[in-house]
Amino acid sequence: MRINSSIINVLEKNRSRSKVTTQLLYGETFKIIKKKGNWLKIKNDTDNYIGYIKKRRFLSQKISTHKIFNLSANLYLKPSAKYKIKKKLSFGSRISVTEKKGKYYKFDKLWIKKKDVQKFNFKNKNIFSPVYKFKNIQYKWGGKHFSGIDCSGLIQLCLNYNNKFCPRDTKDQIKFFKKKIKLKNVKKNDLIFWKGHVAVCVSKKNLIHAYGPLKKVVVMTIKNTINRIYKTANLKVIGIRRIS
Repeated sequence: MRINSSIINVLEKNRSRSKVTTQLLYGETFKIIKKKGNWLKIKNDTDNYIGYIKKRRFLSQKISTHKIFNLSANLYLKPSAKYKIKKKLSFGSRISVTEKKGKYYKFDKLWIKKKDVQKFNFKNKNIFSPVYKFKNIQYKWGGKHFSGIDCSGLIQLCLNYNNKFCPRDTKDQIKFFKKKIKLKNVKKNDLIFWKGHVAVCVSKKNLIHAYGPLKKVVVMTIKNTINRIYKTANLKVIGIRRIS
């Protein structure tokens, strides 16, 4: 099945007040493991993450042709700015284009501006260049959306956008990426892990992360971040990993 909403929360348990563990974006696909009342137990095809979503009408699976390039993208009922609707798609959402007209693409009976998308097989030369799109975006546990994102979701989105697999949670990410790096040798695009937290280096001195205590995505120096997390949460760096 295929997601036809801008965003759907995936919950830890099949109850409305359960914790949000991740989110599915428009065009992502999933398999239904089990049905129970108004709930579906699902496995996300992107990362094999298992959780619960409410039963609703979804779309049949299609091959994605394009993906959202900008932080958010407006949608239109017709290929004209006069027909803009409230619904927006977030970075990394997937669409299957069926028609082109002027500056617009059509998909699923809606239209989107060409400037907001890239072809699905497009890859950034710098795999983490999209991370800056989320600077100052609100921190949200389980988030993967322009309305809120968490630390591991930020990492996963950048890698998934470049058609690379990445686990959802920090505890799995540190295991998945094998190349270990010492702090003194850290460089751009290395991942720094604490228990339950991850940041990506944007240079030898600075990093960017979705940081809960500041409630947003921020750029900080590596040194100050390590000292702050140790002082406020009593957590030390447990590993540094190089993606490639």
